[in-house]
Formats: sequence, C-alpha cells, structure tokens
Amino acid sequence: MTSRERVLAALNHREPDKVPVDCGAMRSTGIMAIAYNRLKKHLGITGGETKLYDSVQQLALPEQWYLDRFHIDAVDLEQAFADDPADWKDWLLPDDSPAKLPTWLKIEKRDDTWVCVDGEGDAIAQMPHNSLYFDQAMWPLHEVHKDSFDDLPYYLDKVMWSYMTGPLWRNSGRPDFYTMLRERAKKLYEETDYAIMIGFGGNLFEWGQFLYRTDGFLMNLVTHREEMEKMLDRLTEIHIENLKPVLEAVSPYVQIIQVGDDLGMQSGPMLSPKMYHEIFFPRHKKIYRYIKDHSDIYVFLHSCGEISEFIPDLIEAGVDVLNPVQINTPGMEPERLKREFGKDISFWGGGADTQHILPEGTPDQVRADVRKNTEIFMKGGGFVFNQVHNILAGVPPENIIAMYDEVNSIR
Repeated sequence: MTSRERVLAALNHREPDKVPVDCGAMRSTGIMAIAYNRLKKHLGITGGETKLYDSVQQLALPEQWYLDRFHIDAVDLEQAFADDPADWKDWLLPDDSPAKLPTWLKIEKRDDTWVCVDGEGDAIAQMPHNSLYFDQAMWPLHEVHKDSFDDLPYYLDKVMWSYMTGPLWRNSGRPDFYTMLRERAKKLYEETDYAIMIGFGGNLFEWGQFLYRTDGFLMNLVTHREEMEKMLDRLTEIHIENLKPVLEAVSPYVQIIQVGDDLGMQSGPMLSPKMYHEIFFPRHKKIYRYIKDHSDIYVFLHSCGEISEFIPDLIEAGVDVLNPVQINTPGMEPERLKREFGKDISFWGGGADTQHILPEGTPDQVRADVRKNTEIFMKGGGFVFNQVHNILAGVPPENIIAMYDEVNSIR
C-alpha cells in the first residue's frame, strides 16, 4: 500500500498492511524544534533547516529525512508552502540551537521576553525567559459586551493563534490565494503518495476563550448567554463562508481537514455535556456537515482532555477522526474508547503517553507502551498512530526512535 492508501484504509475502518504513522500532519501531532534538533544531532543528520511552521508552539516542519526514516504516512498541506527561502529568517531556540522563523512575524525582545507585535503595535503574544513557547498576551473582548458582531473578524485577527499563522494561511489575503491553494495541493497530491491534511480550525468554544479569556467566556456563557450565542452564530457564519472556497480549491487533492475545539481538561469536561449539547453541538454540526455535504474529505477533530461524554454528539455532528486521544485521563482508556466508539469514529493518536512515558521512561518502556496501545486501537482499522499531542522539547532522542521503530514493526 502507498501511504495515502494506508491512511484511507484505516479511516474506512479496514486494517491496512501496517499501522499508518503520522508526525506533523497537523499542529498537535508534531515535534518541538528543540527535540527535533537534538534528534538530528543524535542521528548525525547534517544540513537542512529547522523551520518553525508553528511559531506559537515552536514546532518544526518535518524534513524529508524524517518522513523517510520514520515511515510517516501523512503530511500537512503547509509542506507545499514552506519552500521559499525569503519567507524564513534565522532564530535561536531557547537552548541556543538554530531554527528558521517566519519573516512575516514581527518578534522583538523586551527585557528578557520575546514579544510578538501585530500591525497596529499591539503585543499579542509573549515568550518569557526560560519558556519554550509563546503565550497569548491579549484577549480583545475581555470584559467587553457588544450588541452586534459584524466586526468580529477584526477581533479574531487580534488573537495569537490567528495572527501568528504558518506559511499556508499567511497567503490568504492574496487575490490569487485559492488558485494558489489548488495548485499547491494538486502538486503535493500528484508528486507524493502521502495522505494530505489541511488545517482549518473552525473553533467555537476555543475562540470564545481566545477572545474573552477563559474565565470571562465561561462566566459569559452563564450570565450573558444570549450575547454569546449571537457571537457564536456570527462565528459559525464566518467559518462556513471561509470553508466554501477552501473546499472548492482542495477537494480533489486533500483527504482530511482539521477542525478543533478543546473541550476537556485533565480531570474531565471543561463544560457540562448539557451546555455543550445546547450551545455548541448544533453549531459544530452546521460546520462539520457543511464539509461532508460539499466534499468527500474526512473531518478530523482535535479536542484535548477527557471528552468521552461528548463523543456521541461529536459522531452525530459529523466527526470522522478524533485526536489527540488523551488516554491517561479517566474515561479515555484505549479499551473503552475502542469498544464503545471504534465502529463509528477513527482514533488518530493515543499511541504513546507524552506526559510521562515518552519524556521520562526508558526506550523499553516506550516500546511497551506503544505496542500495548497500538494493538488495542489497530484492530479492525480506525487508527492512525501518533503520540498523545506533540513531542515536547525534553523527550530524549532514544525514546523518539524507540517509539517509531516499535510501531513500524507491528503488523
């Protein structure tokens, strides 16, 4: 099987010739640049460039040697937009190893803190000394109440996750963007056999947190529910308006579209299932069903934490694939997830514990964890291997190698 055939078989709930493997097909399945550089050094890989295609999380765009060495089967469409040297400038990571930062971001040093400043001079994100990634520094609607959300796009652009974009979406203001998007997607599709994912977002709950700050948004959902629902309706309209030309451009060439909304915490849901069902479910369903009604692309939802109580609603809303599958939270055990939901949804992640075993365990412990989780999830298809969320900066190279070598040995 080709990589693309392998991933599609799994998403169709058929067992492929081997477990499909991902690193970096979206921004929660990748590897931090510090860990990437240490891995290169460990393996004696010289040359190439460590490009920060996600500057917020300081994630490296996997190079061809990485895709080949670890038998990666899926890639982010960002790969097709990252090849212009003029788009990248030198940057030193917190461990003083080299990387390339996007030139379109204005990042300046203020005392001992790196600050990302937008076009209006507002500090929207910061990375303090000894931090490994950027934190949001501005919540544009915090303690603001509005009667109309016609100007919502202005406030969305004031959020770190929107402004600090990668090489694909930074072109979205170009008049020829959708032609360019189609051409790049077609080229990647025809010249490689990878499964291709495009990151879209389509967030609702998280956008509320980004705009109002988490505490403010959660309180507003109770005290100003009508206003928040008005905002969410406008946001849903924006997402669907943006989806239309995107789907028209990429549908023949892209197999998976990534949407996201973190609904869980380590200990349980971030909001009640009742509130989710009443407020967010019908709007999620409009977005996800629009994708399914206008393309054959699989809907991939990234949602962190313990979200098992939401999975039936997510399936009904149109989610095909769930990530990152946070298996070390109560209620998200692999056996339970596969038994109760494995016929209706695919799991993209959950293959290796990134909180404890991958960073702190021995290579043998990593291999055992990978084999245990993979052998549960892979039965009957419906599984693409990835660790639970990104490979963090402190993960030893030996453990990264052990993880991939083990999963690629499983048949």
